[in-house]
Amino acid sequence: MARAKSGRDRAARGGREAVVEAVDGGLAELIPDRDRPRGWTLLVDGAPQSHVDLDDPGHLDFEYQRRIGHVIDLAVDKGRPVHAVHLGGGALTLARYVAATRPRSTQQVIERDEALVQLVRRELPLDPGARIRVRALDARDGLAKLPDGWADLLIADVFSGARTPAHLTSTEFLGEVRRVVKPGGAYVANLADGPPLAHLRGQIATAAAVFPELALVADPAVLRGKRFGNAVLVASDRPLPVAELTRRAASDPHPARVEHGRSLADFTGGATAVTDAGAVASPAPPPSVFR
Repeated sequence: MARAKSGRDRAARGGREAVVEAVDGGLAELIPDRDRPRGWTLLVDGAPQSHVDLDDPGHLDFEYQRRIGHVIDLAVDKGRPVHAVHLGGGALTLARYVAATRPRSTQQVIERDEALVQLVRRELPLDPGARIRVRALDARDGLAKLPDGWADLLIADVFSGARTPAHLTSTEFLGEVRRVVKPGGAYVANLADGPPLAHLRGQIATAAAVFPELALVADPAVLRGKRFGNAVLVASDRPLPVAELTRRAASDPHPARVEHGRSLADFTGGATAVTDAGAVASPAPPPSVFR
């Protein structure tokens, strides 16, 4: 249960304190990682959002973030600096990862929760050499301010509570994404769904209406509709590194499957693209997910 006060709570984690503070989106908690001396997990209203290791920003603890990390590594020439856009900031885990693995990259983070941004900057400071600009804006409003063809990578990891807002699920939104992603660049989205997977299938159909190349990375149990979980959708205007992405996903501590081409089309079934007129937020996870 989330605690109802702001401030610092003493935690039995090597003498470090948990930080509990009200932010625009609810009650934020930074919980020390008992296994990593400078590791922290961010929760908002009890829902895990991000994990950061300040000593090792190349470490990605959450399963879905590891899968996005593989895309970051593979989608553009290895190690080359990139222009990256992050819709949703959390603890800035993925922006830190890009800065660590692709030095001299230029990044824009768009996170509407300004109080959360201030908390993260204060408690989990960025490397002063990282070229990361954080803007406190709604994701779609911030995207509209970016120039055409600016981004090599555009990563969407936006949740209001534990749900993706409706206005970030439509073809109109993805049209703006494609405008900002340069030719040969990649769009990566963290999606969450459970049985019967109608939202996930709809999001694949929506991306297919805008991008010619798609891949989906997820736990096989999620793809079979056995449980609620995350799926990482990758889209581009050029062929994706499916073979290497498949190898990396399969060798993770929690192995994932990659769907592409015919298998992805079969998984999507008869789902149709979502437009602004009919868009709804992603489904809320069952309470058991965060226990």
